[in-house]
Amino acid sequence: MDDKSVLEDVKQTLVFNAPIQKVWDKVATAEGLQQWFMPNDFKPQVGHEFHLQSPFGPSPCKVLEVDAPNYLSFSWDTDGWVISFILKEMGNQTEFTLIHGGWKEAGAVLEKANEKSSVVRDKMSYGWISLVNEKLRKAVES
Repeated sequence: MDDKSVLEDVKQTLVFNAPIQKVWDKVATAEGLQQWFMPNDFKPQVGHEFHLQSPFGPSPCKVLEVDAPNYLSFSWDTDGWVISFILKEMGNQTEFTLIHGGWKEAGAVLEKANEKSSVVRDKMSYGWISLVNEKLRKAVES
């Protein structure tokens, strides 16, 4: 991959042994997000501006779309990222897909992290695995 190619979205899909409403409550409420992701002042309302308290300080976010209990997307921070959560009911289970999009070209340096976009994407992709597969799974299945 060269430094000019735009990076692919980070995407993860997995199935939780939990009903869709329980999963929705963990990904679309401030309390739920705090359990597995980061402290925040989120509200599931389109246009609501909120902050995720990241290790680099507060990240400005904005709710872009809400279709309870199936879809939520919000912008994250100042680099053009968009986070989407897609939930699909499967009886007493829920298929959950996370998409982290809005990546720049591989060689573009992201200001806050002071790293190339490709490096940040790799770190974030790895981070999402433990967040979703371990922390979120524990929050919805316990």
